[in-house]
Amino acid sequence: MNNNRRRSFRPRSQKNNFRRRNGSLNSNSGNNFKNNGNMNFSRNGSMTNPHNVEKTMQKFQQLAKDAQSSGDPVLVENYLQHADHYSRRLAELNYKNKEQTSTDINKENNLETKEVQENSK
Repeated sequence: MNNNRRRSFRPRSQKNNFRRRNGSLNSNSGNNFKNNGNMNFSRNGSMTNPHNVEKTMQKFQQLAKDAQSSGDPVLVENYLQHADHYSRRLAELNYKNKEQTSTDINKENNLETKEVQENSK
């Protein structure tokens, strides 16, 4: 056996071992996600879209039903807890959206009122 054979791969420097995204190295300098200790979840904003959260909640509810039919009460409870988490997240998003919408409407009304007052002078 020939131990002097050349390797078929090139060793990479340590800084290039990270997965590339959009042609650039991953770094913490970008503000793509909050640094809250859960670095690998929700980088693309999937938890801020109410439609995605609702679909995930429904998925866990269906998994709970399937586990119920197979007779696994522990798994049922697990899936129901997950579904409950997503239902709370959905309620929070809906509240924030409602609050934002009412704030936007108030701003528009204030601008219209100011325009009317300025035009009447």
